Amino acid sequence: MSKQILIVGASRGIGLGLAKEFASRGWRVVASERSRSDALHQAGEIDIVTIDVTEPDSYLGLKNKFGEGSLDAIIVNAGITGAEHQSAEKATDEEIAHVMQTNAYGPARVGKALLPILKDGGTLAFMSSLMGSIADSSGGYEFYRVSKVSLNMLAKGIAEQQAKERDIEVLSLHPGWVQTDMGGPNAKITVEQSCTGLADVVEKAGGGGYRFVNYEGEELPF
Repeated sequence: MSKQILIVGASRGIGLGLAKEFASRGWRVVASERSRSDALHQAGEIDIVTIDVTEPDSYLGLKNKFGEGSLDAIIVNAGITGAEHQSAEKATDEEIAHVMQTNAYGPARVGKALLPILKDGGTLAFMSSLMGSIADSSGGYEFYRVSKVSLNMLAKGIAEQQAKERDIEVLSLHPGWVQTDMGGPNAKITVEQSCTGLADVVEKAGGGGYRFVNYEGEELPF
């Protein structure tokens, strides 16, 4: 049987690229959209579901759809930049709540909720960023940086508290500076280059623990 993967947040950009990449490698791909994505629906043999990481009711039913221990990997690819000003001084309660729910707490809740449908020894990956590294930080982009640091911390906690006994490896992935709507046209690598590397990392993962790595599999400072 072919391996099975769920990619949460695959309507465009890196998520869509990952769905196509894993399908091309012979995986059975289930990919989610929040609202209809024509690009995803035209991407080929991909099973499509609707998920909003900030709405638990949208994904809790997936445990019944798949059954326990049926997936080899889950990638949670949800993220926004946050308020345009990116300033802690200017931040409103609503702006803080929105970016943290979408980039950190929402993805972590999805990961925890869907752990039962992962096989023992499987892989749970979260799309993070080098901007989520405290050691590497040069400041700026305060909304986005803080949300990704938080996601990394939550992912590490899942690895230690929920995934450890089942040898599920938890990854925080840095896709590189990618030519997407978020990365912009001046980014250094294409979606295809990033997704090829990310898929290699996920395919080689397993055996438990937590790692923060880039699309080339290099360990990153936490």
